[in-house]
Amino acid sequence: MKTRFTIVTVVLLLSSMFTVKAQTLESKYGLDSAQTVLNASLYVEMVKQKNYEEALPGWRYVYNNAPAFQKTTYIKGVSIMRGMLYKTKNPKYVDTLMMVYDQRIKYFGKDRKYPEGWILGRKGSDLFNYKKKHIPSVKEAYSILKKSIEMRQLKSEAKVINSTMEASGVLVKAGEIEPEEVIDNYLLFMDMAAKQKEAETNEKKKENIENARLNVERIFFKAGVADCETLSNIFTPKFEANKDDIVLINKILRMLNRQECEDGALYAMVAERKYELEPNADAAHNLAKMFIKKKEFGKSKGYLEQAIELEEDADVKADLHFKLANIHFFNNNYPAVKKHALKAANLRSGWGQPYLLIGKAYAAYSKKYGSKPIEHQYVYWVAVDKFKKAKAIDPECAEEANKQIATWSKYFPNKENAFFEGIKDGDIIKVGDWINETTKARLNE
Repeated sequence: MKTRFTIVTVVLLLSSMFTVKAQTLESKYGLDSAQTVLNASLYVEMVKQKNYEEALPGWRYVYNNAPAFQKTTYIKGVSIMRGMLYKTKNPKYVDTLMMVYDQRIKYFGKDRKYPEGWILGRKGSDLFNYKKKHIPSVKEAYSILKKSIEMRQLKSEAKVINSTMEASGVLVKAGEIEPEEVIDNYLLFMDMAAKQKEAETNEKKKENIENARLNVERIFFKAGVADCETLSNIFTPKFEANKDDIVLINKILRMLNRQECEDGALYAMVAERKYELEPNADAAHNLAKMFIKKKEFGKSKGYLEQAIELEEDADVKADLHFKLANIHFFNNNYPAVKKHALKAANLRSGWGQPYLLIGKAYAAYSKKYGSKPIEHQYVYWVAVDKFKKAKAIDPECAEEANKQIATWSKYFPNKENAFFEGIKDGDIIKVGDWINETTKARLNE
């Protein structure tokens, strides 16, 4: 009580200094400036002490009689309502919490840092979190959240996006929205996360964005609309009714590609139709993926080559070359493996996978190199060189590279056989043919 008495005394002294002016509810200090300052000081102190019940009367006075006084009224108001809800479990405090957000929008909705869209995001998230078992409230929250994202776009907070995704999952299971709407949300949020991450320079914030993206994926899969059969059931009739709708076609392909549904009948129809409407790199790539999934590598090869020719994005082009290199590996065309793997590596720095593939191609070709058994073994040296390079430039390849190194190092020539060829440890050896590499001799006992 001593603290309360001190605050009251100080505030009364200060309030006596105010010039008496005509005051209205809409003026900053409301109907009575002295009472506004007094009650604001009292409730703020009570909130600091987490004494939300004692804070209520003072806060309520300011909220009702001086709504334009300061943002603090609404910031602390949220804390008070959450605290009272936690203490009493009385749902009326959720309704009051919503009113707090609404009045903040009315008086401070044009705030530069925290405008209406930001406030709506907080309002929708709270309504969903406190009433997620009440479908009408979830529908209302979902609508509020969607409006917030529409207004904020890439400035939308992760918690708002996650709440929106989770609310759509609840609503689709309740039959209140169509599965396609959940899919649309998922695609939108994945695109937003990618753009946010690309624009962000702070590594910690990038990590937070990635965690939010993973959470959206988790919620999406939990919603039960992501398997290939469900996607086919949703989109097949839509595609058949709108075969010239390129926006729909692109959406279907993006979703099927994300879920790796390239071997289904729907994917074949949509990919082929896109190629007819837009014979570009993306369309060719889609058909290539379809034939790869079906293990029809001859057909996929032609479409990959076309996609490479048409593609302008270096990173995408790297992937295309790498896929083509893998097809050539399957067909035992090892020189072509090396050619396209190197192009992939040159287009994307720090990528070790192409060098792993080249090393495997060398090892697979070893029996065909040279005329002597020991010459076959020379190839394992250059293969291991490539595995070592892969892990040196790309730590993600280290585990696979170490396995390959352990496997093929066992087949290095031994010292006895090397002696008869005049080779010692550390000698420089030229491995010719299409491999065309220089390496150092490493001998086993």
